[in-house]
Parts: sequence; structure tokens; C-alpha cells
Amino acid sequence: MKNKIEDFYVTQFAERGFTPAPNSLDYCEVGTTWQLNDKIGTGTFWIYNRQDLFDIKIHDFYLNEDTILDFNWPECLSIMQFDSISGEELSPYRRLEAGSVKSFIGGYSTYKVLIHKKIPIRTVGIEIMPAYYEDYLKEQYPDEYANPLKAFEAVGQTADFPEMSRLLKQVEAYKGSGISAGLFYEGKVAEAISLIVEWSRLQQQRKEVRKKLSVQDVQQLENLTLYLNDHCIQDIPLEQIVRISCMSARKLQTAFKEYHGCTITEYIQQRRMSQAETLLAKTDLSIGQVAQSVGYTSASRFAELFRKSTGLLPLEYRRMSKREKK
Repeated sequence: MKNKIEDFYVTQFAERGFTPAPNSLDYCEVGTTWQLNDKIGTGTFWIYNRQDLFDIKIHDFYLNEDTILDFNWPECLSIMQFDSISGEELSPYRRLEAGSVKSFIGGYSTYKVLIHKKIPIRTVGIEIMPAYYEDYLKEQYPDEYANPLKAFEAVGQTADFPEMSRLLKQVEAYKGSGISAGLFYEGKVAEAISLIVEWSRLQQQRKEVRKKLSVQDVQQLENLTLYLNDHCIQDIPLEQIVRISCMSARKLQTAFKEYHGCTITEYIQQRRMSQAETLLAKTDLSIGQVAQSVGYTSASRFAELFRKSTGLLPLEYRRMSKREKK
């Protein structure tokens, strides 16, 4: 039987500079491993696919140069965990965050992303195809079936999905073989969909109990966001942030998280980490100097937060961003 998943990725691998490679002990033996051409970067891409139902993917490579990539994915629903990443989605713009869980809907528009050079792309993900989420699930649950598309869309990019993080870590670490591996991956795909549907339901419940943001609330949040962008390296007292927002502290905290999908503290940290990445890659400032430049008096606290954001310690990030091509 013709395998559409395999055919698609074979074409994508060839276009992106990947070639077939012997499987390593780092991966489950039932999948296939692809090696990146050393003129483009270093590392591997592992994939296991079950006909036209689903695939499991593990990325572990970096690119030699900052690279804008665009993909026209086939129709699919995807969920992945970023262990290490440095880059931005470009349409619409959003910074990719290490440690986050991200969903992706394929088949509707071109996906464009900027990947920063020399920083490892380490991800593990599950991708399900229409033959699974439209045909197979509908056949198995004819009286209860609901297309999980909206549930996947609701995930977006979040650091608040620990159940999915644990599941994807189990998938990444698994090293079984034969029918055991097939049954393991099949079970994890079903479990992942179950988690996503339940997570989406709970998120919807939370939204329904919140007041919808008014036009005035949105304008006030946009003004505050511009202020935070310009002053993110300063220690801004909460009282001052509240005054600028023209909201009560409680309303601001709720509205800001609903608007941005993160707390004010998390938003400021994201802005600081973006600046820190540039300083580490483009300057010779010490780690302590970089920490102070982005608003931290403690280099150890900065290193802790940077690792949480990128998956790497500052020195590791600097070394990787400045390493030479082989």
C-alpha cells in the first residue's frame, strides 16, 4: 500500500539536506534515521510512521546559518515538545519557547519559521493524519465522535501542559522493538489525543467564567505591552504596572494572561531571554554582564531562567552559537 506519510517526508528530507543513515542506539529500532548534510548543519531526524494514520518524530540537529524555512504540510494535527529551540514563527510572529508544548495544524497555509544558527533543535512530536482522526476515530466511536481539530488549535503554545510533556518524554525515551513498539506508539497516540481533548475542555471552562475583554481593556493592555517591551530590563513595581494599565491588580492579572497566554512576569522574562540570546551570540560580554544587561543582578538566577527558556545554559548557548562549520 502506498504510504503518503513516508512519501511526503522522503521528499522533504531530500529538499532539506537529509539523507538516510543507520539507526543509532539513541532511537527505537522500528523507525528510520536521517542525517543532515554537514554543509547545512549537524544532527539527525528520526521518524516512525504507521501507514497513513500517524507518525512519531524526534529532531536533534542544528543549522550552520540563520535559516528561514517554509513548509506546506499535508493535512494533519500535530503536538510536540521543545527541549531546545531558538527561533521565531513568522506568520504570525511568535517566539518559539524551549520547555513548551506546541500544537500545529497542517494543510491550510504555508508555515514559515526563522531558526537561529548553531542552536540545537531538540523536539519530540506526534502527528496524526485524517485517516486517523476522521476515519478511524469515527469508526471506533460513532456515537461520541467529535473532530479533535478545535482541541488541537486550543493548545497553541503553552508551558502549562505537564501531562503532555510527560507523555512525550516517555515517547522520546522508548527503545522497544517489533510489535511491542507498534502497540506502545499506538497507545501513546490515543492517550495524547485524549489529553488534548480534556485539556481543551478545561481551558474552555476557564474562559467561560472570565469576563470578555472590552475594547477599552484591549487598548489598555496594548499600551501596557508597549511599555513593558521598552522597559523589560528594569525592575518595575507591580503598583506602577497597575497604574499604567488603568485596571485593578486582580483584573489586570486575569486580563493580561487571557490576552497574552502568560503572566506579566513570564512575558517580561521572555523579552529578557530574547535580548540575552542576542548578547550571548553577538558579543563577548561575560555571563554576569549579560545577566545585568537584561535585568538580573544574580548570574545564577539568570542562568536558571535562561536554561528554562532555551533548554541550554548561557555558556552552552554561546559555545553553540559561535561554533564554526565543520
